[in-house]
Amino acid sequence: MSKILNVPKKNNFIIKAIRGTLEHRATWLYLLLKEIEKKDIAWEEVGPPAIRACGNIHGKDLVDLSGTKSLKGLKKKLFTKPAQMIFEMKILKSTDTELWIDFGYCPLVAAWQKLGCTDEEIERLCDIAMDGDRGIAQSFGGKLELGETISNGHKKCQLRFKK
Repeated sequence: MSKILNVPKKNNFIIKAIRGTLEHRATWLYLLLKEIEKKDIAWEEVGPPAIRACGNIHGKDLVDLSGTKSLKGLKKKLFTKPAQMIFEMKILKSTDTELWIDFGYCPLVAAWQKLGCTDEEIERLCDIAMDGDRGIAQSFGGKLELGETISNGHKKCQLRFKK
């Protein structure tokens, strides 16, 4: 029995449609990693560096868009109201040097659950996917610290961007 509880509170047509696009990306990640595994290559050898590189690219674009490396700029450009609705986020702290966000729902985890992934696979996939956020944090001159995560059976993901 799964320890992961990932149930959305908000579920209108538009939110469901956007979550579907994120689920589609999560499905790609899983299927790519399963093919890599067939070649006797561990997910962690390929997934984290590739996803981190994507985060670095995205982070550079976000720095350019915001015109600052302040974490307030990251909040303004990435963690917008629509994103907050999709992931059921709560912004707990937003300063130039710290950005604390709790996520109450994860469409990526939902996709992996629909694919029948085990809790252990979901935990690994989540950690790999978080390398994108780690790369974004790096682009802003900071780091990402994770607290509780939905993939570990908690009610929320605690992301703490810090400089």
